[in-house]
Amino acid sequence: MNKVTTAKDAIAKIKDGDTVLVGGFLQAGCPETLLKALYEQSTATNLTVVSNDTGTKQSHMMKVMEQGRVSKVHATYIGANPLTGQMLIDDPDSVTLYPQGTLAEKIRCGGAGIAAFYTPVGVGTVVEEGKEKRRFGDQEYLMETALRGNVALVKATVADKAGNCFLRGSTKNFGAIMARAADFVIAEAQKIVEVGELDPELVTIPGIFIDALVQTEVEV
Repeated sequence: MNKVTTAKDAIAKIKDGDTVLVGGFLQAGCPETLLKALYEQSTATNLTVVSNDTGTKQSHMMKVMEQGRVSKVHATYIGANPLTGQMLIDDPDSVTLYPQGTLAEKIRCGGAGIAAFYTPVGVGTVVEEGKEKRRFGDQEYLMETALRGNVALVKATVADKAGNCFLRGSTKNFGAIMARAADFVIAEAQKIVEVGELDPELVTIPGIFIDALVQTEVEV
């Protein structure tokens, strides 16, 4: 099955009120071609964005936020995007910050069908506010619930036309788990090859998780 399409057609799957998982760690593995299409060719609003850091001043994620189309954010680090920081100041309930490993595990559980998990990270800090706390052995743990999205945007180094993706090095970051935790997954790839040309041993995200594939056109 050939999953190659245009960024415009792929991004049209994002609707008002959707939760959008955006891969990337600052610029490493950030799907800029898809974010540019979201900025220029989509009118979807009231979006909840799940992103490690919501990008930088050079990222199209920030441009989408400038349009006032993001109402909530789940993230770990927001120092590189002043708009996310301003959202937190203006409406603290609009931005939820997590320890980085906790955010990653919430997404991983969302993709694995695990409803919740317990972690010792955050016990005794503001992180535990409003969360169930249990003791296992001699240590206390916080319960964190899984996190899924309506749409995930990820970036691959190489992908074949069936959607099998290779993510090189640290570009795997959040993209590899986000592709398993959304109802519709769009991947952009720096290079797209024919089915059979990608070594199976290199596949980071199997094509079964990818619904649409777009050629990378924007690099930051």
